[in-house]
Amino acid sequence: MLIASSNNKSKVELPPIPGKRYFSIGEVSDLCAVKPHVLRYWEQEFPQLKPAKRRGNRRYYQQHDVLMIREIRDLLYDQGFTIGGARQKLTSQLAKATRPSLPAVDAKAEVEAKASQRDAELVSKLCLELEDLLVVLS
Repeated sequence: MLIASSNNKSKVELPPIPGKRYFSIGEVSDLCAVKPHVLRYWEQEFPQLKPAKRRGNRRYYQQHDVLMIREIRDLLYDQGFTIGGARQKLTSQLAKATRPSLPAVDAKAEVEAKASQRDAELVSKLCLELEDLLVVLS
């Protein structure tokens, strides 16, 4: 289990992340020891944090979102980063992890990658809508 501190007063033991596909904002709040309004604020501040949204603008977080939130929480609460500093650190970590082997990336490849990402997001949203429809029809 991941150990986290709350305002450096007492250690809070974060529970393990269940093997579910999607988590509600309340579940993520409990899993990460962060209030829901803080999660909504972090969505605005950290571009890496993009939960799927269903009808009614309900947020559904996936495993990687929960891990990202725990990383953000660690940077802000335990390591003392500011929001800007945490954002910069996460961006640099992501850049190191996804750095291409060739130093120069042509514009066409970049446009294709963005289009591919948009397509993946659309497919993800479509799957969520279809799951909702399946529940309605059942």
